[in-house]
Formats: sequence, C-alpha cells, structure tokens
Amino acid sequence: MISKTFNKIYDTDIGYSFFNSKIAIISSSIFLIIFLCSFFAEIVAPYDPFNPINVSLMDAFIPPIWSEGGNANFFLGTDQQGRDMFSTMIYGSRISLIVGFSSIIFAMILGVSLGITAGYIGGRYETIVMRLTDVQLTIPSILMALLVDGIARAIISKSMHDEMAIYVLIFAIGISEWPQFARVTRASTLVEKNKEYISASKIIGLSNILIMFKHILPNILRPILVIATIGLALAIITESTLSFLGVGIPPTTPSLGTLIRFGNNFLFSGEWWITFFPAIFLVVLALSINLFLCGFVIFFSVILIYFASTS
Repeated sequence: MISKTFNKIYDTDIGYSFFNSKIAIISSSIFLIIFLCSFFAEIVAPYDPFNPINVSLMDAFIPPIWSEGGNANFFLGTDQQGRDMFSTMIYGSRISLIVGFSSIIFAMILGVSLGITAGYIGGRYETIVMRLTDVQLTIPSILMALLVDGIARAIISKSMHDEMAIYVLIFAIGISEWPQFARVTRASTLVEKNKEYISASKIIGLSNILIMFKHILPNILRPILVIATIGLALAIITESTLSFLGVGIPPTTPSLGTLIRFGNNFLFSGEWWITFFPAIFLVVLALSINLFLCGFVIFFSVILIYFASTS
C-alpha cells in the first residue's frame, strides 16, 4: 500500500521533480532533523536546563571546549547560571518554533478566510476587507506586535503575565501577518471564480461555502504555502526580537531571543559564546526554514493534491 502510494506520487510532475532534486531532499532532511531535535529535546539534549540538579553556579561562564578553560562536559560552554549552552539552545528553539508555527497558522486561517470570502463575494465587503489590509500593511509588523502586546499587558492582570505571554505573543505576531495571506488569496480567488468548474458548481446547486473552501481553496494553495514558508521565518525572528526587547517570552521560559538578550549583558566582558551561539543558531534556523522548508512544502503539497484527487 505504501509503495503503491509512493509510486503514484512519484509519477506526478511535482513528485518527480522533488525526488530527483538532491537539494530538495537534503534540505527537507536538514529541517526535519532540526524539528525533531527541538521537539524531542529531552532525548537529544545532554542536560535539562530546567532541572536544578543539572545546574550549578560553579559551572557558570565555562568557555567552549576548544578555548582555554573549556570542559568536555559542556562543548559549547555554559551561561551565567551554569546551564549547558547546547541544551539551552535546543530547548529555546522549541519555544521559537511553537510560537512561529502557531502564529503563522493563526495568520493563515484569518487571512485566507477573509481573502477568499472577499474575492468571491465582492461588493462592499471586499472593499472593507481590502482597506483594512491596506491600513495594516502601512504599519510595520514589529510595531503592530508591540502595540498588541502592550494592550494585552494592560488588560491582563500582572499575576497572569507569564502564563499568558506565549498566547499573547502568538496573537500579536499572527494579527500582524494576516494581510499578506488575505491579498494573495483574494487575487487568486478573483481568477478562479470565473472558471468553468465554478460555474458548473453553481449550476448543480452547491453552497457558496462549499465552493470556496472545497473547490477554490485547493487550487490556490501553492502561493499560500509559499507565503507561509517565508512568514514562518519572519515570525520566529519577530518573536526573538520581542523577547530580546523584553516584551516577549518571560525569562523563566528561554527562547532564542531571551538567550541572546541575557548573553548581550556579558558580551563585552569576554563571555562572547553566551550571545554568539544562540545568535548563530537563530540565523541557521531562519535560513533553514526559508531555504530548506521549500522542499518540505512541495512534498506536503504533492501528498495533499494526491489525496484530494483520490477522495
């Protein structure tokens, strides 16, 4: 069954291109390794930075293993609290990925829903949605996220700030990224709704919701997935920026931005590795999503198109 399904996917144009492209296969594999290491950090990481048994202030500021004074037990060194840098970065990347994926999924659902309905229904509804999109596009994403985060902090009680921080951050980033999805979805819907298969669907009496989300949406997924791929890296960078500024993830839950912020305090005192390694890891993570995830998106779209055609 699995081999038969694989052969059918391989026979498609996109499937053949994917499986015969070394860059696509290697890039998808690299991203999968990063993803699995982040979400199975308890197995991959040599230490648990949240377990007090594994943390000792006597191990603070140990340099990387190749530097003078390095320790083989901490090959990337330790931070100001004696936590292993490698383990802390793996746990921190999990938080960054969770926020990035959640915020982009939220932005995609909101933007696609507004865009496809605006393009299909038209009229005043389309005008209102597009003007809202134009207004929000004039505001930089980081400023919109800061605004939403500030309003949320004013509404939520101080005792719940740390508990609600990750949810507020997901909402703040997602609400600043939806206009790109809405504009692309609307433009693609305007093209698709005038085609013959949509006219045939109307003639046989299908509802507008069924036409929009079962017939139009599968045919406009490609540009949406491309924007989601680019937006995921931007969402992770935005989360790291907010955490670096002190308005994102609380210090008790380390993300890559929080680690860079703490390490920045010791940058000029000689402990360069506390900032350097999380910053490099963030750059590699963002590049891996922009460059490596393209192959994964193509592969996912192939499987989605195949099962949609067989259902």
